[in-house]
Amino acid sequence: MDLIPKSLTSPAGRLGAAAQNALEVARFGGLGADEQPSPYAVISEQRVYKLRRYYPGEASADAPPVLLVPPLMLAAEVYDVSPQTSAVSMLKAGSVDPWVVDFGAPEHQEGGLERTLTDHVLGVSDAIDRVRKATGKDVHLAGYSQGGMFCYQVAAFRRNEGLKSLITFGSPVDISSAMPLGLPEPVAALTATVLAEIFSRDLALPAWASRTGFRLLDPIKSLRSRLDFIRQLHDREALLPREGQRRFLEADGWVAWPGPAMADFLRQFIAHNRMLQGGFVVEDQLVTLADIECPILSVVGTVDEIARPAAVRAIRQAAPRADVYELALRAGHFGLVVGSTSNNTTWPTVAQWARWHDGLAEMPEGMRVVTDEDPDPPATDLVPQVTGRVGYGLELAGGVSTGIARSAFRAANRTATGVREIAREAVGQLPRLVRLEQIQPTTRVSLGLLVEERRRKSPDEIFFLFQDRAYTAKDINERIDNVVRGLISIGVRHGDRVGVLMAARPTALASVIAINRLGGVAVLLRPDGDVRREAELGEVTRIIADPERAPLAAGVAEVHAFVLGGGGGPRNLGVPLTTDMEQIDPAVVALPRWYEPNPGRAGDLAFIMFTGEGEQTRLSRITNSRWAMSAFGTASSAAMTSDDTVYSLTPLYHPSGLMMSIGGAIAGGARLALTTSFDASTFWDESRRYGATIVSYTWTMLHELVVAPDNLGERHHSVRLFIGSGMPVGMWQRVQTRFRPARVLEFYAATETGAILVNLTGKKPGSMGRSLPGTSHVKIAAYDITTDQYVLGEDGFARECDIDEIGMLLARARPAQEPTSTLLRGLFARGDAWISTRDLFRRDEAGDYWRVDNINEVIHTAAGPVYRGPIRDALGGLPQVDLAVAYGVPAPNGEHEVAIAAVTLAAAGELHQRDLVAALSSIPLEQRPAFVQVVEQIPVTTWFRPLTSSLRKAGVPKPGKKTKAWYLDAKAGVYKPLTEAAQRRLAGVSAS
Repeated sequence: MDLIPKSLTSPAGRLGAAAQNALEVARFGGLGADEQPSPYAVISEQRVYKLRRYYPGEASADAPPVLLVPPLMLAAEVYDVSPQTSAVSMLKAGSVDPWVVDFGAPEHQEGGLERTLTDHVLGVSDAIDRVRKATGKDVHLAGYSQGGMFCYQVAAFRRNEGLKSLITFGSPVDISSAMPLGLPEPVAALTATVLAEIFSRDLALPAWASRTGFRLLDPIKSLRSRLDFIRQLHDREALLPREGQRRFLEADGWVAWPGPAMADFLRQFIAHNRMLQGGFVVEDQLVTLADIECPILSVVGTVDEIARPAAVRAIRQAAPRADVYELALRAGHFGLVVGSTSNNTTWPTVAQWARWHDGLAEMPEGMRVVTDEDPDPPATDLVPQVTGRVGYGLELAGGVSTGIARSAFRAANRTATGVREIAREAVGQLPRLVRLEQIQPTTRVSLGLLVEERRRKSPDEIFFLFQDRAYTAKDINERIDNVVRGLISIGVRHGDRVGVLMAARPTALASVIAINRLGGVAVLLRPDGDVRREAELGEVTRIIADPERAPLAAGVAEVHAFVLGGGGGPRNLGVPLTTDMEQIDPAVVALPRWYEPNPGRAGDLAFIMFTGEGEQTRLSRITNSRWAMSAFGTASSAAMTSDDTVYSLTPLYHPSGLMMSIGGAIAGGARLALTTSFDASTFWDESRRYGATIVSYTWTMLHELVVAPDNLGERHHSVRLFIGSGMPVGMWQRVQTRFRPARVLEFYAATETGAILVNLTGKKPGSMGRSLPGTSHVKIAAYDITTDQYVLGEDGFARECDIDEIGMLLARARPAQEPTSTLLRGLFARGDAWISTRDLFRRDEAGDYWRVDNINEVIHTAAGPVYRGPIRDALGGLPQVDLAVAYGVPAPNGEHEVAIAAVTLAAAGELHQRDLVAALSSIPLEQRPAFVQVVEQIPVTTWFRPLTSSLRKAGVPKPGKKTKAWYLDAKAGVYKPLTEAAQRRLAGVSAS
C-alpha cells in the first residue's frame, strides 16, 4: 500500500518531467534526441552553393540521380530533417542516388547577401552538369516550394539539356492564383514593385522574418501545435520522434533571403507573373517555361494554403509541350516533403518515378496524367486576370502585412468613369489622356524624351527584347547616346533630315530615336520601296543603312551614305562611298555647345514616312505631337502597363510600327520586343519566350498564323490583344475565334491629321469604332464624289452627314498641330479649322465609324461610285472566303470603270451563287461589283497590304475551264455564272 496516493504523485511527476524538459528546451533550443544526420560528402564547393552527395559510394550503378533543390528561405536540411522524416534516406531506400544543392546560410557567408536570382539559377544549372559528369546519367531535378520554381526556370534556361525529368512539390507557376487576401492586381503589382525597390538596396530578408511569416499564415494551426507541445512536455518519449521536425520549423531550418534575389523574384514573378506568361530574364537571356519538354511530376497539396492547387497546376498551361503528371496529396505546404504523408507517399513515389523513367520500374500508382481535356482542374488561360498575385511571394518572404486600403483601388476605378468611350478598357489610363490634352505647340514632347524618361524612372528595368536577349532602359539609352555622338561626328545638326534604311533590329530603333533626340527629322525609307524617289521626296542629304542595305543607300545619287550596325572592328563592307559609323569611338566625340538632348517641341516635324507605290509614292509628315497622340492613344486603348510585353511584328518604317506598337509600348511603360520578320512557324515560340501579351499586325499579316496547323505553343497563350489596322473582316473573326480569349483591337489613325479611331470592344468586326478621347475631334462631311466637292447647306457651311450617309472624314486642327496638310477653314462654322483625311466614312446609329474607301481609290462606274470597303467586308465575312479585294478596270468604252471583286477560298471552301447573293444583298445594287471571281492568290506587300495591280492588268474575267466567276444580272439583282454565252451577251450590251 502506497503511503502517498497516486492521485497526488502522478500530477507531481508529470509536472516535474515537464519542468525538466522545458528547462532543456530553454537552454539548448530543444530536446536532445541524439540523432545523426544522413551521411554525405561535399563533391563541389562553388561561390553560390555546395553540392552534397548523400550516401557516397553506396549507390548502385543503375541508380538514377535525383538532385534536390531547397527554397531560398530554408536550409538544405529540409531534405534530411530527422531520421524519422528524411527525404534522402527514403530515396536511398528506393534505390535512387540522392544529391542536394546547399545554398548555405547567406547571412554567414562572404557576399552571400549580394546574390541574385540569376546566381542561384546558374548555380543549379552548374550542379546539374557536375552530377551528370559524376554519374554519366541525365538528372532528375527536384525542388520544394520556391526550389521547385528554380527547377522550372533552370529547365527552361537549359532547354531541357541533361534533364531526365522534373519533380516539384508545392511549386506555384501562376502567382496570381496564390493570393488568399483578395488584393486587387494593380495594388498587388505596386506592392511587389515597392518591396522590390526596398530589397534591391542591399536589404536582405532575415531568417526570423521568414519564420514569423510562416507562422502567421495559419496562426491557429501554429498555436495548436505549440499547445500540443506544451501538453506533452512531460512525455519525452512522445515528443522525441517529432523533435527534429519541430526544431527545424521553430529555429534551425530558416536562413536569410538575399536582397537582390528577393528583389528580382518580386519584380519578375510577383509583379509581372512571368513564370506563367514567359519572358523572364536569366543572365540577359529570355526564358519561358514553354520551352520545357521533359516529363514533369507535380506534387500538389490539396489543402496547401501557401501554394494553392490552382497556382501549382498552372504548369500545364505554362509548359504545353511537356508531359505533366500530378500527385495530389491531402497535405499542407510543409507536409508535402516532411512528415508522415511524405514518408508514406511522396518519397516512395518520387523514387519509383525516377526508376520508371530510367526503365527500371513500373509507373507509380496514385498519379494522373494532366491533359487539356481534363476537367479537374479546369483549364485556364494565361491572359491576365484581375486577381491578386503577390500572395505567394509575400508569404514566402515572411508574411509581409497586406492590410492596405482597398478603397484606393476603387477610387482609381471611379476616376475613369468620365472617359465613357473607353471606360471598360482604360481604367488607370486617365493620366495619359490628360497629358495628351495638355500638349501645346511649344510643349516639349518627343520619342527621345519618353525613352529618356524610362531611363530616369527605372534604369535597370528590362525595356527592349530582341532575338532572345534582354536590354535594360540604361542599355538602350547608352546605345542611343552613342549613336547621337556618331551622328554629330558626321555633321548632323538640329533640323537635318536623315534617311534610315534598315530592317527591324536594335540599331534601327536606336538610330531613329537618336535622330529624334538630336532634334533631327528621321526619314524612314522602305527597303522594298523606291529608295531613290523616297530620298528625293524626303529631301535627305544622308542615309544611315544597315550592312545588308548599304548597296541600296550607296546607289542614291547626291546623298551621303553611312553604315551602322553589325558590330565593331575593321570590316570590308564592299561598298564604296560609305562610311562605317561602327568605327567611330563615341568617347572621343566632343559634344558641341549647340547640342541639347531631346529639344523637340510638339509642333516640330519629327518623322517622314511613305505610302503608295512607284509614281503614286506619297510622304506623310509626322510631328512630335502627332506621334505622341498615337503613342499615348495606343497605350490608353490597350490599357498597357509594365506587366505587358508588346511584340511588334510590323516594320519600323510602317506607321503602325513606329507610332502604334513601338510608341504605345514606350508611352505605356511596357516591354518592347522586335522581330526581323514575321514567320508563322516560329511565332508562338518567340511569343512565349518574350512573354508577349500584346501583338501588333498590319493588314493580312496574321493570315499564315490563322491557317497554320495547331501549335502546342498557342495552347493557353498569354496574348490578350492583337493591335493594328487594316485587318479584313473574315480574318478578324477567325483570329478572335482561334486565339480566344485574345481580342483584336483595330485602329484607324490618319497619319497627318491626328484623327484616331479605335474599336475597343471588337464586337463589330470591320468597324473603326469611335474617336479616342484626347485626340482630334472628327466629323463626317457630306461629299459629292463626282464633283470632288463638299456639299453645302443653305447657310453656306458644309453639311454634316446623317446616320449611315457616306462622306469625308475630317479632323479638327489642334492648337499643337502644325499645318502639315491643307487646313480647311470656316467649313462648319466661322473661324474653325479642319483637315481632310481623304478617307470616306459612314457612322452607324450606335455612333461607330466605318471606313468605306479612300477618295482616290473609289471605282467610278457608269452607274455611279462603287466603294471597295463594303464589298470586301461582305465577301470577306463568308466563312468559305479566305481573302477578298475589290478594284476597278477600264470599261470597253474607256469612259468609266468596271467594278470587280476577287476572292481566294479557305481550305476546302466552295463558293456558290446563293452565297454571293446573300453576302452582297445589303449593298445597293448600283454599288455592287459587276463581276466576282475566284483566284488562286492575292499578292501582298512586304507590310501585308493586298495588291490588286496584277488583277487590274488582267482585266475583266474571261470564262474558261479554269475560271470560276459570276456576273451581276442587274435586272434580276442576282449573280449568275460567267459563261461564254453570258460573256457575248455582256459584250453586246457594252457595245450598244
